[in-house]
Amino acid sequence: MLVPTLLFTLMPVGIILLVLALKSFGINQEYERGVVFRLGRLQATKGPGWFWLIPIVERVVKVDIRTITYALDTQETVTRDGVAVRVNAVLWFRAFDAAGVVTTVANWKSAIIQAAETALRDAIGQSDLDQMLKDRTTINARLNELLTATCNRWGVEFDAVEIKDLDIPPQMQRAIAREAEAVREKRARIIKAEGEQEAARKLSDAAMIIAEAPGALELRRLQTLAEIGVEHNSTIIAMFPTELLEAFKKLPGKAA
Repeated sequence: MLVPTLLFTLMPVGIILLVLALKSFGINQEYERGVVFRLGRLQATKGPGWFWLIPIVERVVKVDIRTITYALDTQETVTRDGVAVRVNAVLWFRAFDAAGVVTTVANWKSAIIQAAETALRDAIGQSDLDQMLKDRTTINARLNELLTATCNRWGVEFDAVEIKDLDIPPQMQRAIAREAEAVREKRARIIKAEGEQEAARKLSDAAMIIAEAPGALELRRLQTLAEIGVEHNSTIIAMFPTELLEAFKKLPGKAA
């Protein structure tokens, strides 16, 4: 009777010990790290695989170290040249120091988002509208620099920061369209002027050649008449060149 009674008495203790043993056993996935605290003090960071904890004395906080993609809400701000814009961006960030993420900032993902929104407004405020439209790479680099300086001490690093959408007021869109149209018109006029200059130069060279050979002018005139006769069904009356008449009078047979 004593043995069954003893077993019945020790059974709850055994169950408690079994539960504690099971709770002290844990597994981290390949993309997880476990930050272990012993009586409130930071002890170590457990990598992927299984690990044991001292029951009651130790606890673990798991951190996902995979890259997180987050689209910021649209921010309304003003550029350096005073244009109101609406802009948003996409973030790619990850925790590279699990212990730092847990011990330096509470709710680290929310802190990163708040820091990114502030940095986005700051970067836009230091940029002109033309730069935002033509050179987003520089603004993205500025954003990455601001966020890296702020968040590295939290154990977080950024893979990339990209401005996604940029909305400007309708009147500014019309002004930009007028500016682009004026630039195209300027280019067209310059090209036309250059063409006319080249044509004038060629005509001047042709005039010099004709001046050196008087017969060339008459040949050119005859060629023009032939081209007109081919293109148009018309009758052309042309004066006989006086130069040919003078040459004909000087022939020996005519003089006799």
